[in-house]
Amino acid sequence: MPADSHSILASNFKDEPYWWEAFRPLQLIAPSLPRRTDVVVIGGGYAGLATARALADGGVASVVLEAGAFGCGASTRSGGALSAGLSIGKSFTGRTLDYSPALVREAVGRAIDAYRALADLVGQESIDCHLEQRGRFLGACAASHFDGLRDRFDKLRDGGATDCRLISRAEQREEIGSDFYHGGMVFETAGKLHPALFYAGLLAAARRRNSIVLAGQCRARQLARNGDGWRVTTSMGEIVARHVVVATNGYTGDLTPSLQRRLVPIASHIIATEELPDSLVRELCPKGRTFSETRRVLHYYRISPDGRRVIFGGRARFTEIAAQRRAELLHRALVQRFPQLAGVKVTHAWQGNVAFTQDALPHAGEIDGLHFVLGCNGSGVSMMPHLGDALGRSIAGRLHGRLPFADAALPAIPFYSGKPWFLPLIGGAFRTLDFIDERIR
Repeated sequence: MPADSHSILASNFKDEPYWWEAFRPLQLIAPSLPRRTDVVVIGGGYAGLATARALADGGVASVVLEAGAFGCGASTRSGGALSAGLSIGKSFTGRTLDYSPALVREAVGRAIDAYRALADLVGQESIDCHLEQRGRFLGACAASHFDGLRDRFDKLRDGGATDCRLISRAEQREEIGSDFYHGGMVFETAGKLHPALFYAGLLAAARRRNSIVLAGQCRARQLARNGDGWRVTTSMGEIVARHVVVATNGYTGDLTPSLQRRLVPIASHIIATEELPDSLVRELCPKGRTFSETRRVLHYYRISPDGRRVIFGGRARFTEIAAQRRAELLHRALVQRFPQLAGVKVTHAWQGNVAFTQDALPHAGEIDGLHFVLGCNGSGVSMMPHLGDALGRSIAGRLHGRLPFADAALPAIPFYSGKPWFLPLIGGAFRTLDFIDERIR
């Protein structure tokens, strides 16, 4: 029988990210807003702060508007995994995407650039965020999925990736303490960090730059053209700016309808377990890797930076759900992969929005006169700071080469206005197809 949600919750259970034990969102409320600035950045996550940092280093002033506390959004809610790769080949609807070889090569190259740039950023700003580069294991949830991994492996190799290799089912115990998978693929250029501490370091870097105004609890309410620039109406007054950057990602709303209908926010849910014995942690994760899998309703997980807990996430549901239900569903999936954790309790459960695009690629560029960095598709920890930095340097006139992914237009999604009414239907269909793959075929 599945565990009752109350029985798997620890006595000190918290309905908030485990990461907030080390860094809690900050209420940085500006005493007033300047009447004019060079750039208004809407969204104070990884992308928004990286954009403002690059602008400041190019001598361009900016105001960063954050509707809540700085750090309350997805930047401190992820699993903290990062890799030199993207989810190439599948849209959020499950449709197989036919990329050209040139686009695959560019996507792989950009992902590698983003991964390396993150490590450089951590070093440049002396951010203590437990960055570890120990690779990732992608598990095949069915025998047919392993055949699909072979095809993906060939495409990645053709696209220039050299850090990946296939792992047979007989070999997988060297990578993970589980017999759940039918083999998999290892990516060596991958790692993990503490996402909230990384965010804290990026926020501190922005605060050190005097040309950046950080305005928390300040919602952008209206955008209007003002000659060659913009008039931004906020909950604290109006600002006139030459440029506006939209960096709201999975929280993009009707302030920018042309962008909202190009992004689908999907809820991602995560739990943290209570502390585990060292021997059990070594059994579960012998090489310190992060883990993901080939299911349509996927799960991803890792060991916490202190080496004592499992951080286990996934699409328990595609929309927001109550904390106890979230913990129950994820705990059940955790035990399916690691039966040895059946008696382990959950100390934290949380959720955050991931932004998906129709073409499954991240995007930076300009639409209707608005600059944007959007669509992480689950690769936001490395990609969003990289794209934000590139966009900031581009606006400041300091970018050498093209803006990443700017040549690929951010596509609108047919029959979609920004309210993802279809997600429960897709979630149900995905669970059925996963069941067929894993139990019947």
